[in-house]
Amino acid sequence: MAKTLFFDLDGTLTDSGPGIMNCAAFALERLKLPVPEREALRAFVGPPLRRIFPKFGVPEDQVDEAVRVFRERYIPVGKFENTPYPGIETLLQRLKQAGFTLFVATSKPETTAVEVLEHFGLAGYFAKICGASMERGRETKQEVLACLLAQTGTPDRVLMIGDTDYDVLGAKAHGIATIGCTWGYGDAESLRQAGAMALANTPEELYTLLLNAFSGRK
Repeated sequence: MAKTLFFDLDGTLTDSGPGIMNCAAFALERLKLPVPEREALRAFVGPPLRRIFPKFGVPEDQVDEAVRVFRERYIPVGKFENTPYPGIETLLQRLKQAGFTLFVATSKPETTAVEVLEHFGLAGYFAKICGASMERGRETKQEVLACLLAQTGTPDRVLMIGDTDYDVLGAKAHGIATIGCTWGYGDAESLRQAGAMALANTPEELYTLLLNAFSGRK
């Protein structure tokens, strides 16, 4: 069976933080709630919005409105306040050439994830882009991975690639190990504590780790 990789999107393939943080601040301001320092808004990059807004003072009965306002800005503007990380496209090219099959597993709405990756010319590297879908009852990384595994079957040789403990724990729930990327919005210590099998500081390091990780697998 092909060597299989599940990639997170935000903070792993693209630096989507500026757009996400700008839209989070926009929503909090619209709801007349305090807007924290920029560093605190980094918490919005990765996890589902409905899980994060309550941590910033949004009452449970206003969470849906906060998400709606966030998307009011994000869909036309925020999703493109974003850029692929340096070296990512070269990494994807090299992985494909080395025989890996690549997938995206993101908590971003699937239609938005596809639009972002198509915008940057990266969609073609992936066999499938799987994201959140409220209509289909998937929101968390664990739920997105369950959907992806239901479509692909459980590969014999698979790793998750992500930048936060949220990625590590979501993959661990399915018995999948993760290599953590330190260039995103998590941090090395939280990735280690969540159980990441290794950490990569650059896409070049990640390529080497992946070749080594699969070289001994049958």
